Amino acid sequence: MKLKTDILIIGGGISGLTLAIKLAELTKDQKILIITKETLIDCNTYNAQGGIACVWDKTDSFKKHIQDTVIAGDGLCDENVVKEIITQAPERINELIDLGVSFNRNENGQYDLGREGGHSQRRVLHVNDLTGEAIQNVLIKNVKAHSNIEIKENWCAVNLYAQNFKCYGAYVLDQNNKEIHNIAAKAVILATGGTGKIYLYTTNPDVASGDGIAIAYRAGATITNMEFIQFHPTCLYHPYAKSFLISEALRGEGAILKDVYGNEFIEKYHPLKELAPRDIVSRAIDAELKRSGDDYVYLDIASYKDATFIKKNFPRIYENCLKFNIDITKEPIPIVPAAHYCCGGVMAKIDGTTDVNNLFVIGESACTGFHGANRLASNSLLEGLVSAHECANILNEKISKLEIKEFPEWEPGNAVPSTEAVIITQNWDEIRRFMWNYVGIVRTDKRLKRAKKRINLLLDEIDQYYWDFKIEKNLVELRNLATVAKIIIVSAISRKESRGIHYNLDHPMKSEMSRSTTIKRPW
Repeated sequence: MKLKTDILIIGGGISGLTLAIKLAELTKDQKILIITKETLIDCNTYNAQGGIACVWDKTDSFKKHIQDTVIAGDGLCDENVVKEIITQAPERINELIDLGVSFNRNENGQYDLGREGGHSQRRVLHVNDLTGEAIQNVLIKNVKAHSNIEIKENWCAVNLYAQNFKCYGAYVLDQNNKEIHNIAAKAVILATGGTGKIYLYTTNPDVASGDGIAIAYRAGATITNMEFIQFHPTCLYHPYAKSFLISEALRGEGAILKDVYGNEFIEKYHPLKELAPRDIVSRAIDAELKRSGDDYVYLDIASYKDATFIKKNFPRIYENCLKFNIDITKEPIPIVPAAHYCCGGVMAKIDGTTDVNNLFVIGESACTGFHGANRLASNSLLEGLVSAHECANILNEKISKLEIKEFPEWEPGNAVPSTEAVIITQNWDEIRRFMWNYVGIVRTDKRLKRAKKRINLLLDEIDQYYWDFKIEKNLVELRNLATVAKIIIVSAISRKESRGIHYNLDHPMKSEMSRSTTIKRPW
């Protein structure tokens, strides 16, 4: 079925919904369509616990926040981008407050500012450990209040339609009736989030399969710095706990890392100990586990904070751990590192502009230069807010001059219903396992070469399956996941140094001539 809209937003997290709200107010005569692969709460934003970093207290300064971000980014941040995003933070967060987000306040009525790893000051605004959920619910309520915004849940983007580096719309699978629509639009915005499901252990929800990066790549967009996959140091370790993050805010409030025998170890790796940047803490835990052969280490807050404080400040973590018979007010939490955030992505400006005309990318799918080689904690939601604001402004200037151009309907060819779905589950599992073992926290040249050999074989197999059988969401995700996995592998192989969250034992030192890596079709 052929459909038309003025503005097509693919993805419904903080960047996509904020953009929709701003555009609805700026361009009241333009139709806005938001599509989400699952529901509006199935996204990384909803699961975010820590908060949003912002210079708020008078003892803090933009200079300090910029410095902390640049240090974490390990030489690859674009300092002009860093300055622009950080100096906008107070205004953008005040807009969230005006929309209805109620950040925590202390007994004096001032906003309760948390501190996380890599930050020199307390500057993280939060809603207990439910920040993302609180923000997402407010944004959903506001989006639904606008009559010129239409929302389609369970619609999965399959491919963009682009010619000569110009995007005209997207092919989208309506999972409810198994029909593929081609949606023509003046502008397409990808706000599809991260890539965590490429790895065996991740804090991301199941929807984070790198879709936006993969479809932008196939449309001709430049992809950059994909070797920089951030691993969060603390994910709950339990056979039945699925992708549950243990917020960095616990360490900000005094929680201590210990081995299974109760010994502290992090001071051997960094003077900031538990408040060191995430890459350092993740590598420290990984090193301890490889040395000891244990499956996990502990994060202990019970020994340092009373039960009332823990329940008040970390209700979600307390309640979720209790489901697995872990009482964090009385015992330490078993944790492992897990894939958490993609610092690379589609090369884009702060306003989402890419090198494909009429295609914009914002949020975690984009690489603006803000995070460099390693993202500073609680800077991700901030980037999503600022990029959405800037994207709304640029689209407001351009949209009246753009036209909708129809394009051919989806051609299924000789595809038939799948009779071998086991291929999807088998390949998905294999990719996630070798990505974890070969392209994980610590890498070597030999491991990366093994990974490249495996992904090339699997891509051929997946491509054949894609053309033989009718499209379904699992197949779309597998194809995108495999595409992004290869981009990560090729990017990691090309970086002959260790920097930020890319650590290679064969190249342990930083290069004096380091620069961004780029991938563009063909390989």
